[in-house]
Amino acid sequence: MDAGLTAAGTTGRIAPALDGLIACPECDLLMSRQVLGAGQQARCSRCHHPLYRPRPEAAVKIVALALTAGILMVGALFFPFLSISAAGETHESSIFSTALAYSEGYLAPLAVAVMLLIVLLPVFRVGALIFAFGPLLAGRTPYRHAQIAFRLARHLRPWAMAEVFMIGTIVSLVKIGGLASVSFGPAFWAFAALVLAVGVMDNLSNDWTIWDALETTR
Repeated sequence: MDAGLTAAGTTGRIAPALDGLIACPECDLLMSRQVLGAGQQARCSRCHHPLYRPRPEAAVKIVALALTAGILMVGALFFPFLSISAAGETHESSIFSTALAYSEGYLAPLAVAVMLLIVLLPVFRVGALIFAFGPLLAGRTPYRHAQIAFRLARHLRPWAMAEVFMIGTIVSLVKIGGLASVSFGPAFWAFAALVLAVGVMDNLSNDWTIWDALETTR
């Protein structure tokens, strides 16, 4: 069930408190927030863009998915990612060994970029989300800098390119499929599951109700 919010005006009455207002990200209409029941979703009264919906267990799911992503990242980093066989020779590679292959000479910055964008930034985002929402699982108030950690995790989202690396790998496999025999290692499937876990986690964290849970800090 959708609920349209009431536009907040100032003509003929006192302006509502800023804490009770919400701006539509599509048309910038300023509206008064409302408390929604289970199954309801708030939409902009002008453009009907979806704004937020109650998700009481979102923090638990985010932390669970963040821990899952962290475990999958360890497996994806060190286990064999691909095995390529051609002319009687077989070569196995992992993400870590692939990055180290560019660690000498003029290509050293490329190794740093691979490790940073594909491994370190996703791991940092996972750690920031666990820091922000971990205390909520124990029924305690968030840490003092929980909002900063959550905001930083959101800003780093475009730079954590695990899914871009996965798409690039699939495109490369299509091109070399006729030249060599390629088999997927356990790290490939761990990385695929990691991309799915991060996608679901980002979908849960993209909601105004998440900020409500982080408003009360220690």
